Amino acid sequence: MKLYDLSQPLNQEVHAWPYYPPFEVKYIKRKSEHGVNAQYIQTSNHIGTHLDAPRHFVTGGMTVDQIPLDWLYGPGVIVNLSDEMDDLDVYTPEMIESRVEVREGDIVILHTGWHRFAQFGETPDEERYILRHPGAHPDMVPWLLEKKVHIWGVDAVSTDHPMDLPIGRFLGKFMLGQCEKVRALCEEKFGDQLDVLFPEEDYQLTHNRLFPFNCMHVENMGGDLNAPEIQNRRLTIGIFPWKFKGGEAAFCRAVAFVEK
Repeated sequence: MKLYDLSQPLNQEVHAWPYYPPFEVKYIKRKSEHGVNAQYIQTSNHIGTHLDAPRHFVTGGMTVDQIPLDWLYGPGVIVNLSDEMDDLDVYTPEMIESRVEVREGDIVILHTGWHRFAQFGETPDEERYILRHPGAHPDMVPWLLEKKVHIWGVDAVSTDHPMDLPIGRFLGKFMLGQCEKVRALCEEKFGDQLDVLFPEEDYQLTHNRLFPFNCMHVENMGGDLNAPEIQNRRLTIGIFPWKFKGGEAAFCRAVAFVEK
């Protein structure tokens, strides 16, 4: 058995979601003074590789500690879409199914190539990673529900497209014009399809439409996701959050297991 880590590193350098508190860490004891090293951290949940539970968007929804273990480990697929993904592109079920067989109940991991722009990626670019990542086409919602997927993940800061997020909706006035630039790029890219692909009612599409059905996701994946031997194939996947009672999200370690 060979294991592949699909998680991004996490420390105080990692960028936070806009307007969320960042990851903070400091030593509160040192070996020379106290005979031990100990650290204190303070953070929001939505930084680094993390699992969003339904409680993130559903009052009374399932929390991290309530997720059945057999949803977090089992058969799944890694789908490499990186050759089709550019700034602000959308991914579709047709793209996925043209590359790998997805079965009912699978864990589905999408490799868009965007993790290379994360803080510790090959070519870090914070603006591109946060503001211009690919996102889900509206057809992803019924497809994921039809496939009875409980866990899916992506190597971007969100499963939703920037135009379905605050980035493309209302944060522009607070972000030095960055979000107006995103909207202008989308208008140029999608033309008269912009309002069809991203209607007002699709705000936070995959969060609002999937969490009520206990279809949840992992964001900011990465690590060994580029490994050639795990592309476009079926394998075993594990998503391991800490047992956070009442948690609406949790940092997690994502792992692919491949029989030698």
